Amino acid sequence: MKYLIDTHTHTIASGHAYNTIDEMTRHANKIGLANLAITEHAPKMPGSSDKLYFYNLPIVPKEKYGVHRLMGCELNIIDYNGKVDLSPKKLKKMDIVIASLHLPCIKPGTIDENTTALVRCCENPLIHIIGHPDDERYPIHYEALVEAAAKTHTLIELNNTSLNATGPRQGAYENDIKLLKLCKEKNVCICLGSDAHIEESIGVFDNCEKVLNEVDFPERLIANLDMELMKSYLT
Repeated sequence: MKYLIDTHTHTIASGHAYNTIDEMTRHANKIGLANLAITEHAPKMPGSSDKLYFYNLPIVPKEKYGVHRLMGCELNIIDYNGKVDLSPKKLKKMDIVIASLHLPCIKPGTIDENTTALVRCCENPLIHIIGHPDDERYPIHYEALVEAAAKTHTLIELNNTSLNATGPRQGAYENDIKLLKLCKEKNVCICLGSDAHIEESIGVFDNCEKVLNEVDFPERLIANLDMELMKSYLT
């Protein structure tokens, strides 16, 4: 498959990644990736940047080294009602916004609490993508999430890093199989995110492809393959 964008990457501004924006951009150009999303961890993640960093993102050139850059963030969900750690005023300046559950920022709730948090994020018109909803430490009613994504025109992420054998999340393979089957059944679009924290991981979707092949997932529902489809979710 010819991927046109990686929707989830981090630079040194996230505090635990290892390349600059320009280094990440040059590598995207090197591998022939035309579009790259820079989605830094929002401020509640320990070590990440202050709110002012995100407020100032519009100064970053959108085109460089032959790559179109989408400047955004990966929000931390900080309560079970879907509250996140940047204001609507700041989010309106973003090209792309992911919302995720992270252990340093919110403890796992009940399956109903976790699901409500993600569904409320789907209902937030400033959030475009639900990030890595595959960690068994945060159990989810997946059918409710998929239905909410369909209703609100929100993308559900398939995260390559989640599927690493030594990755940061648990039970991702089984949960992603379940999630993809529901998305396929209900015609809900997904996006692939490398969750790269180093330039060599940009555009690497090998783990995602194994799961996609496992469920015979249709290419028409993968937004990374069609920039017009992707843009429909980012506006």
